Amino acid sequence: MEKIDDSVQRLANYFYDDRLSELYGSSHIGAQRQRYIDLLQWHKSFFNVDKAMILSSPGRTELGGNQTDHNGGIVLAAAVNVDSVAVVTKTDDRIVTVNSENFPLFKVDLNDLEKRDEETGKTEALIRGIAASLVKQGYQIGGFKASVVSDVQPGSGLSSSASIEILLGTIFNSLYNDNGISITELALFGKEAENTYFGKHCGLMDPLACGTGGIIAMDFREGETPQITPIDLYFEDFDYEIFIIHTGGSYSHMNEEFSSIPREMKEAASVLGKKICRETTEVDLLAEMPAIREKFGDRAFLRAIHFFRENNRVKEMIDSLLQNDFDTFLKLVSRSGNSSFKYLQNCYSRDNIKDQGIPVGLAICEGFLDGNGVCRVHGGGFAGTIQAYVPRERAEDFKAFTGSIFGGDAVRMVRIREASAGPVLLT
Repeated sequence: MEKIDDSVQRLANYFYDDRLSELYGSSHIGAQRQRYIDLLQWHKSFFNVDKAMILSSPGRTELGGNQTDHNGGIVLAAAVNVDSVAVVTKTDDRIVTVNSENFPLFKVDLNDLEKRDEETGKTEALIRGIAASLVKQGYQIGGFKASVVSDVQPGSGLSSSASIEILLGTIFNSLYNDNGISITELALFGKEAENTYFGKHCGLMDPLACGTGGIIAMDFREGETPQITPIDLYFEDFDYEIFIIHTGGSYSHMNEEFSSIPREMKEAASVLGKKICRETTEVDLLAEMPAIREKFGDRAFLRAIHFFRENNRVKEMIDSLLQNDFDTFLKLVSRSGNSSFKYLQNCYSRDNIKDQGIPVGLAICEGFLDGNGVCRVHGGGFAGTIQAYVPRERAEDFKAFTGSIFGGDAVRMVRIREASAGPVLLT
């Protein structure tokens, strides 16, 4: 841990500008420099401490593989330059105290790692759940005081919960385990905590993408031991910007909508005697189409069709990026969005057909882009966000236009972040 005053002084003297540029992009250095200074000073004043370390965990964007990971699919995703940051001081007890800009101060006693019903849906549940997984796997835990700020807002489509889970995991990893725990393990611990303690269904894709950094392909054929392949390219070489646009609506009360997708894909696979779609083929699925439709309905068949075709698309996406063929990549992004709308059917809720923010957003963006750029549903769907690839020379006009419709705060331009989650290394 470093002296807080020394870190503040080095920040003020531009000593860390290269590192900030690496994390956030050159146009954001000034704002991020002040953000770090403010957080360090806030932490020192609030907790009356002199030393601390700084850790960062990014959000993520999905590039391909919409809703396929739970059936053994291949997903393409990337960390982005929007993150959660913690200034942390190690303590000699087993009490975790967190001071956040958006939530009241809270404490978690790590002497009790049993699930608490009253913590469902709260950050306390994530801390307790992650600590419980660490202990179960033989890792060390202990107390700390943390001051946290996050630009990965809930409902932003950039996976706020996964960003926080990985941030918490890296704190335990750095303070008590000499950074010896892999990102895959930390992602598993975060997933277990969110599923069991926090009370929300999630997969491994989000925390893995947040933790690893850069663009990665994740093959979930083996379930919770996915094969991870970094895609080594510099995205900025392509003359496009990525936008995430919140079109309105809420994910609350949509648990059944989300859980129906993996369930129906698995139902289709079960007709072929398999547990998940990855264990069979589209050819076999088509051969059993009448039986699937009769037993589980048309939507189960269509969602399984989406799985197989999306899986093949992701392989093509990976190849196109590795070959620097961005035109083909964009065509595949468009086809992915088309498949999500028609076959996966996750662009609006069947229980609230008057609220179709995602289709409205797609209509607005497609009209503006007019074939020069693409857009698609982003993430889980049903409400919330869409993703758009916009030519760089039209990016500011696109931002102003969509902001005038959905609100300026709803439109976010993001860039790929290469750095993984962990200590920011301000030394």
